[in-house]
Amino acid sequence: MPCRANILITELFDTELIGEGALPSYEHAHRHLVQENCEAVPHRATVYAQLVESRRMWSWNKLFPIPVHTSCGEQVIVPPLELERCPGAPSVYDIQLNQVSSADFTVLSDVLPMFSVDFSKQVSSSAACHSRQFEPVASGRAQVVLSWWDIEMDPEGKIKCSMAPFWAHSDPEELQWRDHWMQCVYFLPQEEPVVQGSSIYLVAHHDDYCVWYSLQRTSPEKDRRVYPARPVCDCQAHLLWNRPRFGEINDQDRTDQYIQALRTVLKPDSVCLCVSDGSLLSLLAHHLGAEQVFTVESSAASYRLMKKIFKANHLEDKINIIEKRPELLTSADLEGKKISLLLGEPFFTTSLLPWHNLYFWYVRTAVDQHLGPGAVVMPQTASLHAVVVEFRDLWRIRSPCGDCEGFDVHIMDDMIKRALDFRESKEAEPHPLWEYPCRCLSEPQQILTFDFRQPVPPHLIHAEGSIELRRPGRSHGAVLWMEYHLTPDNTVNTGLLKSVEDKVVLCTGTVAGTPTASRQCTSSPWRTPERRWAALRLSVTLWISTPTLETSPWISHSQTPWTMGSDPHLLRNKVA
Repeated sequence: MPCRANILITELFDTELIGEGALPSYEHAHRHLVQENCEAVPHRATVYAQLVESRRMWSWNKLFPIPVHTSCGEQVIVPPLELERCPGAPSVYDIQLNQVSSADFTVLSDVLPMFSVDFSKQVSSSAACHSRQFEPVASGRAQVVLSWWDIEMDPEGKIKCSMAPFWAHSDPEELQWRDHWMQCVYFLPQEEPVVQGSSIYLVAHHDDYCVWYSLQRTSPEKDRRVYPARPVCDCQAHLLWNRPRFGEINDQDRTDQYIQALRTVLKPDSVCLCVSDGSLLSLLAHHLGAEQVFTVESSAASYRLMKKIFKANHLEDKINIIEKRPELLTSADLEGKKISLLLGEPFFTTSLLPWHNLYFWYVRTAVDQHLGPGAVVMPQTASLHAVVVEFRDLWRIRSPCGDCEGFDVHIMDDMIKRALDFRESKEAEPHPLWEYPCRCLSEPQQILTFDFRQPVPPHLIHAEGSIELRRPGRSHGAVLWMEYHLTPDNTVNTGLLKSVEDKVVLCTGTVAGTPTASRQCTSSPWRTPERRWAALRLSVTLWISTPTLETSPWISHSQTPWTMGSDPHLLRNKVA
């Protein structure tokens, strides 16, 4: 540059504001690239926070005690003390906070402006903390800090862009939907009781990339009790289970489905083998009367975590845990015994799309030699379902921009379209659909079924049919999900719960008010004219060539009439 600039224009923000390196980037620009007293666009950002109590959101961070009613009375699966004391994962949880019902949390504070950054002045990326004294507006247990930011584009603050949720927005009617800048959920290191009207301090800490919060009874400036570094997980559970997975494990209704199914299939002499990553099924099987329980953990992290959970529940000598890939199991690992009950949720940490958990089928095939005569497999079957939907907002992530504020961005639209057409538009993509309201334009339809009671067949599994659009609207995509049939009377549904015409679809993620780790996915979007009915043909193929763990199920790239698919290498990478 021949001279320093006097205007600094950037877009360096993420949901957390500073998570994409805004502070060190601005710091470098002011030191080396721009004049003193330059004008920055945007001009200023302010971070806000609100303290809440929420059992639903707290269930995304902690493992709750799980009651199990047995013939000998109630047993309770308890988390290890190390997990209870763990501050949790260090990363922010960014979600569409507008989709969390106000009934799911209790507000404990007003909205508090925590700190501001003036981008026209020298910015520091050094660690800092900012405290705000406040009086709680209600008594309760402080668990979660909800946070967002706004930016003023000009020095006078006349042009403002706000990420505030609807209840804190200055003009809810003008609320803009976004999927890049959303809202933040921060979990306090430990829940703390607060009393209405009793003054306390909320402290926002940040380094060059991350923000975290703490509560203090006295001013941080007086007692110097600040956290020099952000809290990190030391129990390993938060490294193995993401936030939706915590919510899934804490979903008592879901757990009850497994308990009811286990009561149906367990016998006093049952020898059980559990295959799922970091699953509590082995504990349920033991408490419900299985004679012997084995569980396989293929990673060292899940092995160590399960050892801690077994020890906390005094089961370290009663459940046999094996650290090994399932296909490498030997008769010696199982003490020479044949398995009478093979269990799986199924859940695997590397699964992204709904059908990736069909890895369980390959495991079932690999351990077939260890199954005794008449062995029971649970789940018995699974099914893939689809429904055509109209999204309220999610379609915008694939919609061309055209002219924006007088600027023609068709060149960018065309470039993005070419990039998507190369591969991505032909594949399904995972979304936690409880965050993205939609309504059904068709009836839910079962696409494929998978019988876990039999090994993986050597031939392709193929289904073809049509989906009739029953309601007027714009068909933005097809939602696909899996259902696992534990027994004929017990099903775990990872997708659509109910559909009401002209109302949003309720998908898993809202089961018992708890988001789950199960993710639905949408196909590439297509459109039909508004207020028209149509029939769409659907062609789906499950590619299975040989019954080994080296193959993987995926949806075919059939070009007619439309395409959806997933990377066939994803499951291969799981066992590589």
